[in-house]
Amino acid sequence: MPLSSAEPLSHVDVLIIGAGLSGIGAAYHLQTRCPTLSYAILEGRGAMGGTWDLFRYPGVRSDSDMYTLGYRFRPWLGGKAIADGPSIKAYIEETAAEYGIDQRIRYHHRVTRAEWSSEHARWTVDMEVGPERAPVRMTCGFLYACTGYYDYASGYTPTWPGTERFQGRVVHPQHWPEDLDYGGKRVVVIGSGATAVTLVPAMADRAAHVTMLQRSPTYIADQPAEDGVARALRYVLPRRAAYAVARWKNVLRGMLLYGLARSRPGLFKWLLRLGVRKALGKAYDVDTHFAPRYNPWDERLCVAPDGDLFGAIREGRASMVTDHIESFTEKGLQLRSGAHVDADIIVTATGLNVKILSGLALSVDGEPVQLARTLAYKGMMFSDVPNLVAAFGYTNASWTLKCDLVAEYTCRLLNHMKQHGYTQCVPRLTGPAMTPEPVLDFRSGYVQRALDSLPRQGTRAPWRLYQNYVRDLVMMRYGRVDDEAMEFKRSGSAASGQALLPEVSTRSNAEVARG
Repeated sequence: MPLSSAEPLSHVDVLIIGAGLSGIGAAYHLQTRCPTLSYAILEGRGAMGGTWDLFRYPGVRSDSDMYTLGYRFRPWLGGKAIADGPSIKAYIEETAAEYGIDQRIRYHHRVTRAEWSSEHARWTVDMEVGPERAPVRMTCGFLYACTGYYDYASGYTPTWPGTERFQGRVVHPQHWPEDLDYGGKRVVVIGSGATAVTLVPAMADRAAHVTMLQRSPTYIADQPAEDGVARALRYVLPRRAAYAVARWKNVLRGMLLYGLARSRPGLFKWLLRLGVRKALGKAYDVDTHFAPRYNPWDERLCVAPDGDLFGAIREGRASMVTDHIESFTEKGLQLRSGAHVDADIIVTATGLNVKILSGLALSVDGEPVQLARTLAYKGMMFSDVPNLVAAFGYTNASWTLKCDLVAEYTCRLLNHMKQHGYTQCVPRLTGPAMTPEPVLDFRSGYVQRALDSLPRQGTRAPWRLYQNYVRDLVMMRYGRVDDEAMEFKRSGSAASGQALLPEVSTRSNAEVARG
């Protein structure tokens, strides 16, 4: 049975926040590599899965293949490499059940504040529990944030004139209404990102017609939904070996394509445009609807599995309109060009609101932490913030690739602390001064809107994010954890060889599981 919310849990060695893809992965690594440390998972919602439980819009899927989005330690056995949301959610749930991680989750525990005390070498964590939001407090020696990067409460929706005049229904994909019937309806999807590219072909199967309305084009690549090489490998190799080979094949393929896009953007543009022309025919106006003004991977590249978007356009079930919205009208949208798009339903696939650490307020020894004034250490910790790790994935590859490495490194760090009797680790900026830079070199709207609230990065390792899996793997799996930037401390009562937080860590994992 899951941990009971009614039974108090006063202290654990490691507290994981979030029971999504990265949180379940973090728990597996922790209980496998640090079996003597107690841990628990706090989840603000009523179910595990994170993104894959929250998003319920038609066709919801990943745009990363499951051989890299899946966990390194548990092979993906599904038929499709580009998997739908319910399949990914099931994969997360099955992983949690297989390793007993589901017993460590406390649902409806929304963490609001965490205060670090150097004197006691612990975090004091405040949370709101249950529908009544009862205040509860507990402590931990180490905080592990697996909260994703966006606000679960609301998506981003621009303000347009006349929205109150529209007589149909307006919905945002982040909160898809269960009662929305779009069968036989005229649908306009506003947006050009991954969500819009997913929604349009999915809704076109039942809607009278779906129009994808974009202010400017995005790059879209046709990619097979099933990985033929991975399928063949299963017939000649053991399951885990086949998965490992397919995973590395896709990692290296992704790195090669990303490198080509950044070094030879003109060639990469031509290849993408050639694919679109092949899918839609020479008569289609590719230059208007599929020729962005920016270079490939200045924003994330969108994927059309088996060319589903192109198929819907080719068959007349969907269409592209590239224009600006002048205003909403009673029957649809008036565009700047003078054209009008009729609609019964308007879907605002206009993006996310970035919210680092899910809005968690941090303080260190009474001083509030302003993350925008910190530097990101190895893409997982923050300068001058002790005993805290945050799981963030790649922008140019699958989320889980980086999160798996972060989990491995965190366990190495915790074991190093235990071995040497340390109770505190904190990244400190040492060496020559650096000019802080934006942590993400990405033009996507959700990133640009949030840059002022994000931590910064430096110009050299370990303060630089390279967005390179192989480089990160070498650094995080084999590099030193006691590098010159990491400061370790012992509490007054700690001696070499004692467990993390020996003065308060008294509960085993089995005791934690019983609540």
